[in-house]
Amino acid sequence: MRIITFDLETKNIFQEVGSSDPVALDISVIGVHDSETGEYTAYLEKDFPKMWPVFEHADALVTFNGDHFDIPLLGKYYHGDLTKIKSIDLMVAVQKSLGRRIKLDTLAEATLNKKKSGNGLEAVTWWKNGEIEKLTRYCLDDVRVTRALYEYMRDKKSVKYKDFSGIKELPIDTAGWDDAPHGAMNFSLPF
Repeated sequence: MRIITFDLETKNIFQEVGSSDPVALDISVIGVHDSETGEYTAYLEKDFPKMWPVFEHADALVTFNGDHFDIPLLGKYYHGDLTKIKSIDLMVAVQKSLGRRIKLDTLAEATLNKKKSGNGLEAVTWWKNGEIEKLTRYCLDDVRVTRALYEYMRDKKSVKYKDFSGIKELPIDTAGWDDAPHGAMNFSLPF
């Protein structure tokens, strides 16, 4: 099964666009891990035509808050329907089990003993300052953390988080994560 793990960063924030709708924002960079090649790749907007075939040949998309944020925002740039590809949103899985949302960094630190290398507001600043290499590195770091969390959750059927009483193990329902039709779509145009 070909799994595409991805994360994206934006050029702006909700306050700047006067909306809480993710589609009102603009993408600065997308970081992608392709399970078929094992490669991590960053795509700026000018590179999206090279990226679409990777998504189109995915059996599933793995994200953290992708169902609410990343997939709808990315969809505004795409001529097809990304919701046709199976989505495995790790935040949704955690929320279903725990009853509330938890930050990626909180899960990564407790589960993987790793911390994120920045945050979304810093990413916007890096974009505005032209610090594309720093922005890209941060985005790909988030993809690595998301991928590692996905693998842990898939294999252990749980994830760890820290609260006021210490580190706890949270059971995760991964039923259906490995079920997806091969080659979900192919809509790329030749230009």
